[in-house]
Parts: sequence; structure tokens; C-alpha cells
Amino acid sequence: MKLRMFAALLALIIASGAAAQTREQVIHIPGPGGATLVATVMRPPGEDKKPLVVINHGSPADGSQRAKMQPPRYNGLSSWFVSRGYVVALPLRRGYGASGGGWAEAYGSCANPDYYTAGLQGAADIKATLDYMRSQPYVAPDRSIIVGQSAGGWATVAFSSQNPANVAGMIDFAGGRGGHQPLPGGGTGNCTPDALVTAAGKYGSTARVPILWIFTANDSFFEPKLAKRMFDAYNAAGGKGTFRPQGAFSSDGHNLGSSDSGVTIWQGPVSEFLATLK
Repeated sequence: MKLRMFAALLALIIASGAAAQTREQVIHIPGPGGATLVATVMRPPGEDKKPLVVINHGSPADGSQRAKMQPPRYNGLSSWFVSRGYVVALPLRRGYGASGGGWAEAYGSCANPDYYTAGLQGAADIKATLDYMRSQPYVAPDRSIIVGQSAGGWATVAFSSQNPANVAGMIDFAGGRGGHQPLPGGGTGNCTPDALVTAAGKYGSTARVPILWIFTANDSFFEPKLAKRMFDAYNAAGGKGTFRPQGAFSSDGHNLGSSDSGVTIWQGPVSEFLATLK
């Protein structure tokens, strides 16, 4: 336990050092349907073109919180990639915080959710961010990486179905939709998990870009069996996914990708995945 705490502290110290050298700004990106997306951009030192990472946020279970969201930072993830020479862009998608446009990612009722279309709406915002950032003089036009957590992970999986050009790979942390929702029989849980599995298979049927799936043993939104079912459906349909399940993390493993202290757990699988990309 002491060694693990020391490793986590060391990772934070390294990340803090990288952050001190990071150039950061908030920008506005033309989004789908004329919306304007607010995004945080973090850049490593130097003026040469660097590959891009787009990190995509989750969605609060309580819809009233969407309008209050601030531009995401994901300090652990962002610092880790910046320290390795990537430009990092973290967009707020439509309907979140100060980003314009109506919320496009609604999936309908719990009884009959359309997770497939909801994911593609999030993917449209990722594409808009990718296209805009590649037009910047400090961003390389290739070797891009797409990362997402929770609803952002689901949008990342959806985006994989479109096989965007010059994207080397994608990373899905705890991706899915419909978690922590009121259930018809009482209590809270996941809305129609079978619909998530079906949608994942539909994405996989056209996806050919490598994608890493990372889920934990104590994810309160998407428990391990559901995560594996989604992944299996995705790959069985033709997707090129790698599944790296992790043990329990903190009080809720759903937050692994967004937590600064999660770096020591996911950096191994992520480093191994990135090393396989062309």
C-alpha cells in the first residue's frame, strides 16, 4: 500500500512538472449545426508540429448539471500526454457548459433507448474538434489519438465506426450510456443494457481503427460483465479492440480515467497500446 501511494505521489509530481511547462489556452471551435464548442488546449514546449490527442468528457447523470460544466482538464491524462509530446484538446460538446447548440446526445427513454444515434452525435463533436485542431500550425496532420471517458468514451467508440483518416488509435475509459438512471421497478441502475451491447456491435461492424477498452472491477455505471459483453459484441462484428480490465479503483472505478491518481494504473496498458500503433 505504501509503495502504491508513493508511486501515485511520484506520478503527480511528474505531472505537475510537465504542467508547469505546458502552454494552455481556451479556444472556440466551429461545431456541428453552427454551434460553437469551447475547448481547452494544452501544448508541450517547442514550435514544431506535434501529434494531437482529443480527450472527451463524460455526461452527468443529473441532466440539470450539464449547463454548469466547466471546460474539462483531466489533469492526469492531459499532463501524461503533453509530457510525451502531444498537443491535447479537451472540448465541451454541444449542450454542455458554455458550448453552444442544444444537447444532441439524448438517447430517449430508458425503456427504448437509442444509444447508437446518441453516440454518433457525440462523435460529430469529436470530428469537428479533430478537423479544427489539425488546421492549427502547431498540430501534425496524422498520428492523432482519440480518448474518451464514460459518455465521452461511448462517443469515442461511436467515432471509431467512422474510421477517421490519420487517427492512429483510440482509448475508451468506461464508455457507455444510461447509467445511474431510475428503473421502472424502482431503484437506480443501467437503462436497458442489452441495447448498449447491440449498439456496440453495430459500431464494431464498420470500425477498423485500433481501440483500447479500459474498465474496472468496481465501475458503478457499467459492471464488468456488461463491459465485456459490449466489447465482445464490438469485436465479434469486426472491430479492432483490445480489452484491458483493471481491478477496483478508489470508491468507484468509473472515475479511473478522470482521476489524477489513476495514472499509475492505466499508464502501463496505455503505453503498451500506443507502442503497437503505426
